[in-house]
Amino acid sequence: MAFKIKNATSFTFLFFFFLLHHVSMTKQEGTSTTGGYWVQLQRSIGISAMHMQVMYDNKVVIFDRTDFGPSNISLSHHRCRFNPRDLALKLDCTAHSVLYDIVSNTVRPLTLRSDAWCSSGALAPDGTLFQTGGFNDGYTKLRTFTPCPTHNTCDWKEIPYTNLTTSRWYASNQILPDGRIIVVGGRNSFTYEFVPKNNSSFHFLPFLKLTRDPDRGEENNLYPFLHLLPDGNLFIFANRNSILFDYTKNKVLRNYPVIPGEEKRNYPSTASSVLLPLNLTGLINGTRLPHAEVMICGGAYPPAFRLANKLRLFMEAARTCGRLRVTDADPQWVMEVMPMPRVMPDMLLLPTGNVMILNGAMNGTAGWENAANPVLYPLLYRPGSARRFQLLAPASTPRLYHSSAVLLPDGRVLVGGSNPHRVYDFRAKPYRTELSLDAYYPDYLGVQFQTLRPSIVAVNDTPSYGTLFAVTFSLREYRGGGVGVTLVAPSFTTHSFAMNQRLLWLHVVALQEVAQFGYRVLARGPPSLAVAPPGYYMLFVLHAGIPSPSVWVHLI
Repeated sequence: MAFKIKNATSFTFLFFFFLLHHVSMTKQEGTSTTGGYWVQLQRSIGISAMHMQVMYDNKVVIFDRTDFGPSNISLSHHRCRFNPRDLALKLDCTAHSVLYDIVSNTVRPLTLRSDAWCSSGALAPDGTLFQTGGFNDGYTKLRTFTPCPTHNTCDWKEIPYTNLTTSRWYASNQILPDGRIIVVGGRNSFTYEFVPKNNSSFHFLPFLKLTRDPDRGEENNLYPFLHLLPDGNLFIFANRNSILFDYTKNKVLRNYPVIPGEEKRNYPSTASSVLLPLNLTGLINGTRLPHAEVMICGGAYPPAFRLANKLRLFMEAARTCGRLRVTDADPQWVMEVMPMPRVMPDMLLLPTGNVMILNGAMNGTAGWENAANPVLYPLLYRPGSARRFQLLAPASTPRLYHSSAVLLPDGRVLVGGSNPHRVYDFRAKPYRTELSLDAYYPDYLGVQFQTLRPSIVAVNDTPSYGTLFAVTFSLREYRGGGVGVTLVAPSFTTHSFAMNQRLLWLHVVALQEVAQFGYRVLARGPPSLAVAPPGYYMLFVLHAGIPSPSVWVHLI
């Protein structure tokens, strides 16, 4: 719908009428749902989960910002943070990061020394979290967190004497085939660089400037979507545009078609994006690469941010999803319509290859108090099905701005955060600051599927590139129809983008029954580092569409 605005008065009146209509008419469509259930794991973890990263020792690093005052979890006195540049507390003895133990359902506080607000991250090949940028004293900071499975005393470390070469606030990260991490963009940063740091500086990427909307408050190109493609090049999407980029030569190889529609897709008109599962079945000798397809869902229409931020009027969010098979000779967007509008959604790849779309709002945009009408119903998207969208069991907790979600090794989805305010506000109505942590149990975890669910006994060989390896698993009832093996890379999730998320369907060579209720599946490892960058992956065995709990494997 288009409007011609002659003056500010008519602008306000017209949109006030229009938006009241949209707010009242935007409803949670559908009441009969199937699929899964919710459990509250923690009423409070002490902080609001703005950023989350699953680690190979079955812990989750969770953190917020440091410059809004005290959190609800204390640090010991010798770990207090003194920062004369802090905007709220110069001396702060509360934690702004915690380590969540998946198995014991407990948290312990961690110490952040600089502000990681709206930052980015990725796992290095050895499983260390490299965490980049932030705000204020954190603009150019480079932090690491290395798991400590045996002693449980690890904490954040800021790399001394080594900073990013430019400010990285609202940037995105992607692990690369050579083990480096590329850091792209940020507010007023139209560049990229690599970590761990070497002698190189940053490189200009004009695409980031060209996709920035002129109004500073509504850039719509922050947290660009990055996906490493099987040929080793990078897909970059910002605002409504996307490119195929050779980061080794600083060269744009291809400009993809503009995604149809007026909707903007990046912060603050925040959508979400995934690289759909890469199917390696039949790709035995590596001479042919798997097809790669990107999917983007949600977003906001212009001028939703300005209306919400200045007039407290909340436009209906985008209803569309776009799919682009980026490896085609002539790729074209295929558009679909979700059952409800959504801004600030999270999109996660489940071990079955389906996509879960959750969190967010039906009206407004990202930003403080800029959204209304939370979406409580998650969606299941089945890429290969005729009826692709399925409404799932509703959550009871609104998850708006500054919320996040990650896939856990046991197949659950961990969900936390939501602080749409400048500070922690537990009395705000209708959307308070949320410190709780929930888990969504997909339907494949239901008791009715217990006999069909595999349980991995051992990975008999170390998975490697292009070689065969065996996985032994137990299964109480074999239904036939074959067995699948998937590798899932754990994501760094913040601001509706699960960075580095990746799912591979491996080529299964053979299945053998080795004992009563015991089986061995022979699968082939990924063909290249570009298809599966080095690092830790969750390995799942699937039978009759039901995934096992995963085990961690290390591709090096």
